[in-house]
Amino acid sequence: MSAAHLNVFPKLHNAAWPGVVGKGEGSEPPIELDTMLDLTAAAEVDGVRFDGVDLFLFAPHVDIDSSDDDLKRLADKVRSRNLVIGSVVAPVWPPTGGGSAMGSEQDRQSFLTQVRKGCRIAKRLRELGARPYGVVRIDSAVDPGTWAQGDRDANSRRIADTFRQACGIAEDHGERLAAEGEICWGGMHSWKRMVQLLELVDRPKSLGFQADMAHTLLYLLGYNAPEDRILPVDFDWKDTAALQQGLKTLTAALRLWTIDFHVAQNDATVHGAGSHDKTGRHCLPNDPAGRLSIARDAGHWLRDERGALTKRMTHICWDGCMFPNAVMMKPQTWNDILGAMVAVRDAHGWRE
Repeated sequence: MSAAHLNVFPKLHNAAWPGVVGKGEGSEPPIELDTMLDLTAAAEVDGVRFDGVDLFLFAPHVDIDSSDDDLKRLADKVRSRNLVIGSVVAPVWPPTGGGSAMGSEQDRQSFLTQVRKGCRIAKRLRELGARPYGVVRIDSAVDPGTWAQGDRDANSRRIADTFRQACGIAEDHGERLAAEGEICWGGMHSWKRMVQLLELVDRPKSLGFQADMAHTLLYLLGYNAPEDRILPVDFDWKDTAALQQGLKTLTAALRLWTIDFHVAQNDATVHGAGSHDKTGRHCLPNDPAGRLSIARDAGHWLRDERGALTKRMTHICWDGCMFPNAVMMKPQTWNDILGAMVAVRDAHGWRE
């Protein structure tokens, strides 16, 4: 801890999955987990370093079918860099062995199988002492276009039924699930539909919301759900007051559900790479096109409507997917990112 940065919570994590997400399949090659860990551990700002990493449970980083010996080696390599593991992403999508949460019974069972495997890994990493906190991240594993076919409310109810079954799996493992709001996941692609889905599941102790600042900004603009947009079509990004009011409306609906939080920047456009559908574009924290004031706007999620700290997140994570490998291999990239994370903690953190 630096004398200039007195807060110690929430803990600051880096996401390892940008080394995998959007890579391969005609895009750039993945960046190995060891490399992502080394880049994370080397970052330093005013004597502050990252406390840990959040992981994608997908090869070549972490095989969803990892043995206990594999997981022990994983725990050892993370701890050897003075890091811990926080939240983990279960690969619930059809290309990774999962299936649509609103699909056939076989699809849904494949989805639940991946949740079960992800929860087993999460639990084992806790038992190994490498994972003191965090959730298991899921989504609906279906695109908005498919969700929009037929009875949309019935499709959301089917996703909710699958999620309720997933909650039972998580509870059996002592874990919590977080549904990440992204415009590319059907039934979760707008803020109103996300709230509807969480209410349909109605298992707040087992399923919450994972807010990503880049993805939730797109909720304001109604991408894939124009009927639910909060900001007008011709919105002037110089109108800071209107943006702040929009963020207040959004977070008032989702903050109480939020149990996992990603710090990020976005330029109000969408982007996809490799096999990843178009979703909110992640920008570097100092990107001049970024529409968010990161430290200020993180407060909408980390403080309640009266401005008091919620202290609901033990850790927060930087998420920046689909950056070019050349950018991710620069040490300065991670120092800049860590600097943004430190600023968030300085503004909205605490000591115990």
